[in-house]
Amino acid sequence: MMIETNKSLLPFHTFGAKVKTAQFSIIKSLDDLKEILDTTPSKFMILGGGSNLLFTKDYDGLIIKNEIKGFEVVHENNSAVQIKIGAGENWHETVLRTADLDWQGIENLALIPGTVGASPIQNIGAYGAEVKDVIDEVEFYHHEKKEVMVYSNEECLFGYRNSIFKNEFKGKITVLSITITLNKKEQWAFNTSYGIIENTIAEKNIQEITPKTLAQVIIDIRNSKLPDPKEIGNCGSFFKNPVLPNQEAQKILDQYPEAPHYKVGDDYTKIPAGWLIEKTGWKGKSKGHVGTYPKQALVLVNNGGATGEEAWDLALTIKQDVFTKFGVTIEPEVNII
Repeated sequence: MMIETNKSLLPFHTFGAKVKTAQFSIIKSLDDLKEILDTTPSKFMILGGGSNLLFTKDYDGLIIKNEIKGFEVVHENNSAVQIKIGAGENWHETVLRTADLDWQGIENLALIPGTVGASPIQNIGAYGAEVKDVIDEVEFYHHEKKEVMVYSNEECLFGYRNSIFKNEFKGKITVLSITITLNKKEQWAFNTSYGIIENTIAEKNIQEITPKTLAQVIIDIRNSKLPDPKEIGNCGSFFKNPVLPNQEAQKILDQYPEAPHYKVGDDYTKIPAGWLIEKTGWKGKSKGHVGTYPKQALVLVNNGGATGEEAWDLALTIKQDVFTKFGVTIEPEVNII
């Protein structure tokens, strides 16, 4: 395996901070991973698409970029198809590929940046859907045990933007693949419950919903609200949407009846972090070289030359302002390095 030294990470993370890593290597197979781990220093991290993390300083260890590919039909019948997908595959391209094949189940997750391997770690989600809804199992390599393991959906302990891979297994495993089941046309079950999806479908006068048409609706919605990291550095939604006990949420709704909110079971209510941030006056505002995106306050953007430290400092300021105004603690969704 080739290991590069003093490597710039600028092409490998979407925020665009000018940081470096002491060592850098790319893996394309399980054998590559085993070989690199047998010779690696004690400090290393696995990197996917680099879209959900913020480097606040240079990394003084080895970064291993996971480019393990693969797209294999495991089982298929008249109503469903089960596919195994390599961790290094691009997530959005995978969504488009399945939509083109008329397989339904992940179209609401279109245009989420990153790789397939990151999807179960974060339990990525958008517009009423989460990847846990389709995952059958996750295959991963345990660094300490030096063995390949396969966890079922239940064993992954999925939660809101959470999983066992973010907690007990954090830094201890490398995802190799995920296996998911998607619906064929006979079993299509589209999720269009979000008002903005219904409105966009009506505006575009879409007569027939298919995986491809709904994926395009989601793409159009996201493009209208979120910056393209190729044009404006960002690491996606910076904060999780807080899920509050109904009584706490009601206090906010009593003061702001217009506040968007979504029921989470019988006892909790989700209030968008972007709305909370906007109400503190931070939407579209900047501090130094970093600011919030004018169309979506949940996204911190690199206005040019920003450091990760600047972004984290702004994030902490926003977090404090939201707590001061609403008594709500918003937590970062982004991994801080």
